[in-house]
Amino acid sequence: MTDQIQSIAQRIRELREISGISAESFARELGVEPGMLQQYESGTTDIPVGFLFKVANKFKMELSALLRGDQPRLHVYTVVRKGKGLSVERRKQYAYENLAWNFANKKAEPFLVTAAPLEGDKQPEFNSHPGQEFNYLLSGKLKVIVDGHEVILEEGDALYFDSGYRHAMMALDNQPARFLAVVF
Repeated sequence: MTDQIQSIAQRIRELREISGISAESFARELGVEPGMLQQYESGTTDIPVGFLFKVANKFKMELSALLRGDQPRLHVYTVVRKGKGLSVERRKQYAYENLAWNFANKKAEPFLVTAAPLEGDKQPEFNSHPGQEFNYLLSGKLKVIVDGHEVILEEGDALYFDSGYRHAMMALDNQPARFLAVVF
């Protein structure tokens, strides 16, 4: 796994241990199997963004602090230039770029997401996390599945949904799809 995933895994494990929470109760509270938590904490598997949101919420911290290991510092405004957002390496299927990583006390997390076309007969990976999510398709064509409902988005289309329901996105027409995702 990448150095970034290893660092995040170590921060998760340290937060849990410092808080005196057993792995079993932490896994149960966050809705994962203990074996999967062990894989996340050891950095041997990708850690879904939904799980990272749950960990950040549990410890009342900024998602970017969990990802980077330092606290956001800006309070009035932040500018993120094109291509300079915080890259979040999660899954092969998605590339996330956090567009407000250095702003403290955010009420939402904005990401520029690129969904790669699925290879062969691979199925999209489902996710869920507390809150709500807004997606605005910038380019390509995207199938979004929310709680079993399928929606096809084309350039300029928007979708707002309860992200506590299982959801997944997949690029269509064998082309990448880029979208703005704002998680509240």
